[in-house]
Amino acid sequence: MGPSVFEKFAEKSLNMLGWEIDNHWPLDLAQCVMIAAPHTSNWDALYARLALKALGVNVRITIKDSYMKLPFGPFVRAMGGIGIDRSPKADGQARLSMVEVMTNLFKEHAELVMLVTPEGTRAKQEKWKTGFYHVACNAGVPIALAYMDYEKKKTGVGKIVYPTGDYEKDMAEIMQFYAQISPKFPEDFSVDSRYYSVE
Repeated sequence: MGPSVFEKFAEKSLNMLGWEIDNHWPLDLAQCVMIAAPHTSNWDALYARLALKALGVNVRITIKDSYMKLPFGPFVRAMGGIGIDRSPKADGQARLSMVEVMTNLFKEHAELVMLVTPEGTRAKQEKWKTGFYHVACNAGVPIALAYMDYEKKKTGVGKIVYPTGDYEKDMAEIMQFYAQISPKFPEDFSVDSRYYSVE
């Protein structure tokens, strides 16, 4: 089946803005954790959304379950929100961690592309939040590397990483990829310095 009207519109919009789409997205990939970086500008979200729409990738973003109710629920769902509830299911049970909750979502949804921003903020972060890696390992799904390169004016999915269980090696591979990407504001971006060092 060919691209939809919305996918064609998204691609043409990016092209008109001078951007090229990088498509390393496997058509048969139903589940993955997708990380998006660098995140130094509000424009990042626009370009990333357009690129993913052009690729036909419907990403989901976790949000507190309370936001899924009226009046915000329909809007949040339309934007890809998926509600999470970390509260114990029975008295005496411990509160679930975010990794546990997100891992369980992959068991509940046969098709799920979970988008996370490991930097967590537009400010420079030399230590990323790495829960995404543990979710991918626990759920047995790959990690898609989405990006926005302002120097090359290229955005999309640049690589798919299949976790080996060797945490240090896999994180170094991910950091090596993002170290080559040029953000809008370079002074506000850093890969995780624990897993990457300039030779």
